[in-house]
Amino acid sequence: MMKSTYSYYLSNEALQPNTDLVVTDKYTGEDATRAPIADSRTIEEAIAAAARAAEPMRRLPPYERQQILNHCVHRFEQRRDELASVLCVEAGKPIKDSRGEVTRLIDTFRIAAEEAVRIDGQVLNLEISERARGYRGMVQHVPIGPCSFISPFNFPLNLAAHKIAPAIAAGCPFVLKPASRTPVGALLIGEVLAETDLPQGAFSILPCQRDGADRFTTDERLKLLSFTGSPKVGWNLKSKAGKKKVILELGGNAACIIDAQADLEAAADRLVTGAFYQSGQSCISVQRIFIHEAVYEDLRGLLVSKTRSLKMGDPKEEDTFIGPVISESEGRRIKDWIDRAIEAGGKPLCGGGRDGAMVEATLLEDVPADQPVCEEEVFGPVAVLSGFNDFTDAIRRVNDSSFGLQAGVFTSDLSRVLQAWDELVVGGVVVNDVPSWRVDNMPYGGVKDSGLGREGIRYAIEDMTEPRLLVIRENS
Repeated sequence: MMKSTYSYYLSNEALQPNTDLVVTDKYTGEDATRAPIADSRTIEEAIAAAARAAEPMRRLPPYERQQILNHCVHRFEQRRDELASVLCVEAGKPIKDSRGEVTRLIDTFRIAAEEAVRIDGQVLNLEISERARGYRGMVQHVPIGPCSFISPFNFPLNLAAHKIAPAIAAGCPFVLKPASRTPVGALLIGEVLAETDLPQGAFSILPCQRDGADRFTTDERLKLLSFTGSPKVGWNLKSKAGKKKVILELGGNAACIIDAQADLEAAADRLVTGAFYQSGQSCISVQRIFIHEAVYEDLRGLLVSKTRSLKMGDPKEEDTFIGPVISESEGRRIKDWIDRAIEAGGKPLCGGGRDGAMVEATLLEDVPADQPVCEEEVFGPVAVLSGFNDFTDAIRRVNDSSFGLQAGVFTSDLSRVLQAWDELVVGGVVVNDVPSWRVDNMPYGGVKDSGLGREGIRYAIEDMTEPRLLVIRENS
C-alpha cells in the first residue's frame, strides 16, 4: 500500500521538488519509497509562512479547530489499513503494533478535538486589600504563535500527532521535521491536513538534513520548540533555542520494582511486553527489573520462558513480536553493549544474538551497574534483572540514574505505592503495570536527563498558549 514517492508539505501545499530521500523497508533493507528533502530556502519559506499564519490561526474559532481535528479523525479511520501498512514497512514495526499505533493516532486527534473547545480562562478576585477595591481581573489563554516540531523515528505517527494535534487545538501554526528514517507517517498526516480549511501557512511538514534543521531551533519567529529524541541532541538544541519555550521528551532507562506480594504470572506477562515491544525501541521500554529476593528465582524462570517464546521475524506476519531495530548499525551497537555486559561479569539468561538489524530478545543478570545496558538507554530488546531485599533500597537504585521518565511498581501494599509515588524521581509512576504503559491524554514527560515539560494534549496546549491578563477598574 506504499506509493513509490511522497510529497512534502510547504505552507499547506504538496510539493515534490526532488526525490532525494530514500526510505527503506527496515526488515528487508530494500528501498521502499522516496520523498523530497527540503533545502534551507524551503525551510525559510515555511517559517515565514507560519509567521504570517499566526494571526489567522489565532482568529480561527474553537469550533472550527474542532471540526478540522474531527475531519482528521474520520480520514485516519478510513485509512487505517494504509497507515498501518506504511508504518510496518518504514519503521519495521510488527503489524499488530502498527495497528495499535494507528489507533493511538486517532485517539490523540480525538482528544485534541475535545480539548479545542475547552481552553478556558479564569476570573480573578483582585480585591485582596483596600487598595484593590473595585478592581476585577480575568485571564484568557492565547496561542503562543508559530511552533517548531522535531519528531523521532520510533512512533512516526503518534509522536508527530502529539505535537500537531494540540497545536491545531491551541491555534498555533507549525513547521515539523519528521525523522528522515521514517518520514512517511508524518507526510500522510500532511495529506489529510491538506484536505482541511486551515489558513494558508498553518502547517509545513519537511524532511531535511540535520544541518538544515538548525533553523527549526534558532529562528526567533518560532515561539516554541518541541523535540522528541535523544538526550544529547535535545539538550544541545535547547542551548541554541534562544528566547523560545522548549519542550523536550528525551530518553530513559525505565525501571520496574517487583515486590514480594506481586502477582508473578501477571507481572511476567507485562514485563516481557514492556521490555520487548517494538524491539525495545521506546524511551519507556522496561530496561532495569528489580525483583524481591523472595520471588526472584520464580519470576526469573517465568521471564526466561516467556521471552524465549516470542517470535522474531518479518514484521508483516501477524504472529511476529520482535521485528528489526531501525538499522543494522543500531543492531551492532546493541550487540556490543550486550557483549560488554557479559565480559564485565553479567550472566546471559536468554537471547544475545544478532543477524543484521534483528536482535534477539535478551535477558541479563548480575550486570555491574556501570555498564551501558544499566546506565544508558539501550533502545533495543534488552532487560537486566537484579535482586533486592529492602523496598527503600530498591527505590534508591531506581533513582541512581541520570534519567527519570517513568517507573513501574508491582505491589499490593498501599504504603509502598505511596512511598514510590513520593520518592521515585520520575515523571510518572505506574502501579501493577510497566512504565511502558501510556494513554494519550495523561501528562507524559520526564525529569533529569529525560527532558522537561509534558506531552498529553491538555498539557501540551498549556505550553502552546500564554495567559493574558485583563484588569478592569470600576468607575466610582
